Amino acid sequence: MFPTRPREWDTNAAMSVRTSLSEKKLAKALDRVQRAQSRVLARYPGDSGARQPVHTVYGGAHLFTSDTARKLGELAVRSLEAYAPDAATFAEAIGIKGDLAPKVYERVREKLAREAVEDFRIDFEDGYGNRPDDEEDGHATTAAQQVAAGYVAGTLPPFLGIRIKPLTRELAARSLRTLDVFLTELLDKTNGHLPGNFVVTLPKIMSKVDVETLVDVFEVLEDRLSLEHGALKVEFMVETTQSILDPQGRSILPRLHRAAEGRLTGAHFGTYDYTANCDITAAHQKMRHPACDFAKHVMKVSFAGTGVMLSDGATNIMPIAVHKGNDLSDLQKRDNRNAVHAAWRLHADDVRHSLVNGFYQGWDLHPGQLPTRYGAVYSFFLDGLAPASERLKNFVDKAAQATLVGDVFDDAATGQGLLNYFLRGIACGAVTEEEALLTGLSLEEIRSKSFVKIMASRRAKT
Repeated sequence: MFPTRPREWDTNAAMSVRTSLSEKKLAKALDRVQRAQSRVLARYPGDSGARQPVHTVYGGAHLFTSDTARKLGELAVRSLEAYAPDAATFAEAIGIKGDLAPKVYERVREKLAREAVEDFRIDFEDGYGNRPDDEEDGHATTAAQQVAAGYVAGTLPPFLGIRIKPLTRELAARSLRTLDVFLTELLDKTNGHLPGNFVVTLPKIMSKVDVETLVDVFEVLEDRLSLEHGALKVEFMVETTQSILDPQGRSILPRLHRAAEGRLTGAHFGTYDYTANCDITAAHQKMRHPACDFAKHVMKVSFAGTGVMLSDGATNIMPIAVHKGNDLSDLQKRDNRNAVHAAWRLHADDVRHSLVNGFYQGWDLHPGQLPTRYGAVYSFFLDGLAPASERLKNFVDKAAQATLVGDVFDDAATGQGLLNYFLRGIACGAVTEEEALLTGLSLEEIRSKSFVKIMASRRAKT
């Protein structure tokens, strides 16, 4: 029979607690847990805190020059000035809340003038096409020379890479030759230095052999070109159904990740190849199609916690005027404005859909999309600034009183997620460091990029 009232424990009650596990059995169980956790942490290290670009601009390799990023920025500014000369017009065109409009517009203009292109991919695939070997050899050489010139002049964007052709039976030899020619010429012209954040994009993956082959080639090139082992990085294009499920119906992305042997930096979704692969007709091949959301959620689940950066695809309706020329009627000017605004709104809505679903990067194909990329991203971050600031401040205040176990705090992932919100916002120019101080964190704490380090430091001071 249970007692009718609670037992009154004395101060020595804990000393009399009885257990059934021996010290040896308990130690064995704990050791098994610790070994398993070590494997999990090695596989899922979490967000590195490194900057992720908000977009990747793709352009044909035959068109790339050392100042391409600057030229795109100038065209983007001209598009903004022509079709949204003030904050109210821009806000109405892309769907920004009225109270945010002036701040967003000002920051978009500043960003376009300072750093319009965050990431550029020199494209030897869809944006380039199939050409005679001599012609592609020549473009691979000149593109490398232009990258080297930009490297010396400091005109390259913060992130840069090339997209090679897929490793299919027909194109593998051409693809790997282009990679070889480009890197050999580039490193010759830069005295063996790769630009910062350089990556090779592998498209239309059909099996892990594609990844294994590229890694093998990387190792040979690193040896021949005197690069450190692991210097060459890869990002996947997820644009085939075979890169989602293997023939046995199993998720293949984790195995592709392992096959990359620590070289994988990102995975980019290819909207139009993937929907075509799913037999979706051209009229319905859109970024917000349910088939795309399914594939992107598989990407999120497969790469969650691994540190691999994910990117959504592109909006393929370009903000282009329908009438050309300098002597246009008022009606033609209105048609042009309406066409550009409609394309802008579609692009902005696609970007917002990506952001809501945890994809903080996407493709841009035209300089006229740069104003809407930043407008949508900036309004997304600024709209959530006040509640995120309050939430992180409250969380830090409470966590500062929590118990430290090793170097891990309870719900540290939640704190890191909130911190990452501000790190992303600051990195792309949406949020200023001064605005981030509303969280109650110091600039030094924010720049540490680690919630665990912040809390450990605060605990040490109490």
